[in-house]
Amino acid sequence: QVQLVESGGGFVQAGGSLRLSCAASGHSFSRYSAAWFRRAPGKEREFVAAMRWSGGNTDYADSVKGRFTISRDNAKRTLFLQMNNLKPEDTAVYYCAAQAGVSLRGPYGYWGQGTQVTVSS
Repeated sequence: QVQLVESGGGFVQAGGSLRLSCAASGHSFSRYSAAWFRRAPGKEREFVAAMRWSGGNTDYADSVKGRFTISRDNAKRTLFLQMNNLKPEDTAVYYCAAQAGVSLRGPYGYWGQGTQVTVSS
């Protein structure tokens, strides 16, 4: 049973930074893909960033390219999302996700509970 637990959300002013973490457990993730999604109030959930847990390829939504960086710590089995130059439109609940496939855009079958990020103008 894969378990994903996010942390690191909070309240920040526009232009600030936050780093989200996602602690993974319950499986060997070496062949998995992992991603961050977000859901803003009144909107559909959207893809943010993804990577192969083994390293290598990454993929980003156009709206976050150059500002967000996805990474992982294999030893700690933790996925990160470094978010810089945050904008009010980045306000959302951010979800960590994982799947055993190779397509970075999904579909993803394992989800965390989400962490709130609020960016004030």
